[in-house]
Amino acid sequence: MPHTPLPPRHRASARSMRKVLTPAELKLWNDLRAHRLMGLGFRRQFPIAGYIVDFACPEKKLVIEVDGSQHAAGGAAAGDETRTARLEQDGWTVLRFWNDDVIRDIENVCQHIVIAAGIGGVC
Repeated sequence: MPHTPLPPRHRASARSMRKVLTPAELKLWNDLRAHRLMGLGFRRQFPIAGYIVDFACPEKKLVIEVDGSQHAAGGAAAGDETRTARLEQDGWTVLRFWNDDVIRDIENVCQHIVIAAGIGGVC
């Protein structure tokens, strides 16, 4: 899949972000990687439309964002809305989960992802 043009510093940032996952991102990545979730292929810290998303399933045009409490603040929340609108404009479905939800209820998070991918079934 061709990438949207991305400045080299952003691509370098994505590479470094892949090496330092938050505990919630790591937990989710362990369920998503290597087609573990119903055969869906996910990429992490994936560049799309000038943004670097936490996880993306290009086949289903599905983006997963794992957000910490800093995303609840006014400026960050508005930025997230702008980002989501831009991705949706390009045909991506964006799912957002709080870190706490991923840590405490990974099965429900996975179930939401599978449903959004249009597969149905359980994790």
